[in-house]
Amino acid sequence: MSGNIQFIRSTCFATLAIILTCTGRLPAQNTIQRYTPSGTMPSYGYRPGSVGPAMTSAEVNAGTMRYPETAAPTTNLSPTNTDIFEGANSTQPDTSEPEQPLYFEENWTWQFLPDGLLYKSYLAGGREPRISAEWVHIKDQGWLWDVTLGGRAGIIRYGTTDTCWPEGWQVDIEGAAFPRLNLDENRDLEAVDFRFGVPLTVRRGPWQGKFAYYHYSSHLGDEYMVRNNTLSRTNFSRDSLVLGVGLFLNPNLRLYSEADYAFYADGGSDPWSFQFGAEYSPIEPTRHFGAPFLAVNGRLHEEVDYGGNVSVQTGWQWRGQSGHLFRLGAHYLNGMSDQSQFFNRFEEQIGVGMWYDF
Repeated sequence: MSGNIQFIRSTCFATLAIILTCTGRLPAQNTIQRYTPSGTMPSYGYRPGSVGPAMTSAEVNAGTMRYPETAAPTTNLSPTNTDIFEGANSTQPDTSEPEQPLYFEENWTWQFLPDGLLYKSYLAGGREPRISAEWVHIKDQGWLWDVTLGGRAGIIRYGTTDTCWPEGWQVDIEGAAFPRLNLDENRDLEAVDFRFGVPLTVRRGPWQGKFAYYHYSSHLGDEYMVRNNTLSRTNFSRDSLVLGVGLFLNPNLRLYSEADYAFYADGGSDPWSFQFGAEYSPIEPTRHFGAPFLAVNGRLHEEVDYGGNVSVQTGWQWRGQSGHLFRLGAHYLNGMSDQSQFFNRFEEQIGVGMWYDF
């Protein structure tokens, strides 16, 4: 089991290194990086007055609003008439008015059923509320079809109205079902997990946080029981409190981690579970051609001696004006199964998938 944990950690660190190398921790197009004193994080912002070939002034305003700390006033460095007549050695100070920054602070307001989410689902997380389908091959099991049918939406927010980079406080509601179908056995239902939760989320600048309650339960498929002539099942169930935190190293690159403590656990489930990862996913709305993405997610569970799994997804994405995200790509998982009826079963999944995130 210690070897499995070491493999998961090594894979996560290696994938994170690839992400940082590929992105160079560079800000997005039309952004500038301001380095703060040693020991603190850099911040990113749109360059005031810079408008790209396909960007309007309104879009620049919206962008700088998301990173207002970098849109500082500039100073006129051009020589004055006094400098010209008194020579190059003149020390006459520049008393001209500083240029006003091209941004504005959006007021926080109360919003019922707001657009967008402050803390989005982990892209490579196998138990996140979304709509998705993954067609994977597992050694000794054949081809399986893992499906997610669910979603997450905001109920009330006190914050900004920006759909791409919202800030403030928000209460969400989420739910999902995770059925697994066996493609080699006439699409028999192997098992299905269910999740329902109520997260309280917060976001300010590059930081985001989540405190949530959720109920999770697992059920063995009736067709699986008939095929294997068994009535034995695991009553895997948990009611948990979750604390998560995320950090954007630049607008498109997020690191995150969360701790999950189950105050009620049954059917082999133990209290503690942890999740962490990194993902590169451009946040701005894409045009017809889309953009690449890369995500890695790790999970550790107390019931398997803090073993778990690591999953990697990569491919192409399209993001709409609403912030909703559609992805197509490759999927890989190595470790203990996400299907809680088989939580102590090792799986190596290789396949393809499609994912829609709210």
